[in-house]
Amino acid sequence: MTRIAIAGFRHESHSFASHRAGWEEFKTPGSQIEMQRAPTMIEALRPTNASCTAMIELSEAEGFDLAPLIWAYAVPSAPVTPEAFERIVALLVAQLSDALEEGPVDGIFLELHGAMMTDAFPDAESELVRRLRCVVGADLPIVATLDPHANLTERLVELTDLLVPYRTYPHVDHKPCGDHAGRLLLEMIRSGKRPAKAYRALDFLTPLPAQCTISGPMAEVMAERARLQETAGVAEVGFCYGFPYADFPGCGMAATAYADTQDLADIMAEAMAADVAGREMAFSSMVQQVEDGVAEAIRIAAGATRPVVLADTQDNPGGGGYGDTMGLLAALIAQNADGAVLGSINDAASAAACHAAGVGATVTLELGGVSDGHPLAVTAVVERLADGNFVGSGPNAKGNARKVGPTALIRIGGVRAIVCSRKMQAVDQALFRHVGIEPAREKIVALKSSVHFRADYQPIAETIIVIVAPGPVVVDPAGLPFQHLRDGLRLRPGDNRRVRGGSLA
Repeated sequence: MTRIAIAGFRHESHSFASHRAGWEEFKTPGSQIEMQRAPTMIEALRPTNASCTAMIELSEAEGFDLAPLIWAYAVPSAPVTPEAFERIVALLVAQLSDALEEGPVDGIFLELHGAMMTDAFPDAESELVRRLRCVVGADLPIVATLDPHANLTERLVELTDLLVPYRTYPHVDHKPCGDHAGRLLLEMIRSGKRPAKAYRALDFLTPLPAQCTISGPMAEVMAERARLQETAGVAEVGFCYGFPYADFPGCGMAATAYADTQDLADIMAEAMAADVAGREMAFSSMVQQVEDGVAEAIRIAAGATRPVVLADTQDNPGGGGYGDTMGLLAALIAQNADGAVLGSINDAASAAACHAAGVGATVTLELGGVSDGHPLAVTAVVERLADGNFVGSGPNAKGNARKVGPTALIRIGGVRAIVCSRKMQAVDQALFRHVGIEPAREKIVALKSSVHFRADYQPIAETIIVIVAPGPVVVDPAGLPFQHLRDGLRLRPGDNRRVRGGSLA
């Protein structure tokens, strides 16, 4: 019987963020299931929307066996510590070796991110696959799913047989992409054939807010991707938007294609890259400064029947932010934004102080600012306390366990804020409901997110305003102190300046 090894190892690394991802961050990530080894991995993943979950369901439908290895995830942050990377890779390789002792393995399915970095291995996924190849050789098929924010390198394409990036941002298609990748892997195993593959990198970066696939240029790009994939003889056309905060030569957008012939793969990859390049100027991001955005939100909310949603894109925990900068909350308080609620602030000390004081107490806090040294002094009323354990409910995270630690809902005048003990991107409404708030009934809902929030909040929003307040997930990467980018790369759409010697001249 066909037997496929499956594993997941995911992290999105921001070269200029604070707080690296170490062993503990993978062991208990808070916003995903905890690290799983072989005996517990299948049942732990079964209720989630992970790509590996699709493989579990596919194995039951198609009648092949699984050899689970390890599943590990940490919230986006500064790069992974060398110790954590080596320990997790060692566990994965050791478990693969054990699986091979138990019987033949016909293929490997990996759930990766594609933007993981360590000091020694800035293209960390390629190093992981290289080590797997050392164990199983060049002939065993290896297929992986990727987050479309992967900084996809030619090396990773060379080392794997096929890569399937998610098609959506907000990412709501982990399982469909896992199913597609799994079926292609099965086809390779059964036929003994590998598709031809092609790779094309683009020469400019795009800001995160402009990468949303619900509307704008990226919706059109992904429609073209789907059209190309309908071509006879094409197995997969993939496009990765890149994660524009990774300081290494592979940073940026890239297209891949897999087909029956090399000529067809080359044509598809070239067509995909050309379509993106032709839309370059449409990727310029539309954002507002925080003071202007808050003022507009207050004005619109006064006559609206649905909440105005404010997105604090530069402190997005899903992009490497720490979820604790105070620019947006300070503006809401300063402008008396009555009826506004912010979710969430990552501040374990303040959450603990609220729990110690109890519901109804008035507390004085130095709120947030752990990452940048700029907390906000507030006097607040503790309205509600919670344990921080709940389950994601929106399209992006449905079924995923959330463990953000002791949590408090506080009120500062007419503004409320949720304070958690661990950072978590506001991808859906479950956190608000965990503290007794129904977001659709609020006047202004402020979120620490760039795009993922749109999957669950856009349907209830009167309008969405993306604001710029302090934080490391900068809208314009051209302001970051890059040192290791590849020559010729441009750091924003329409900018004719090119990287030389690792950075802009």
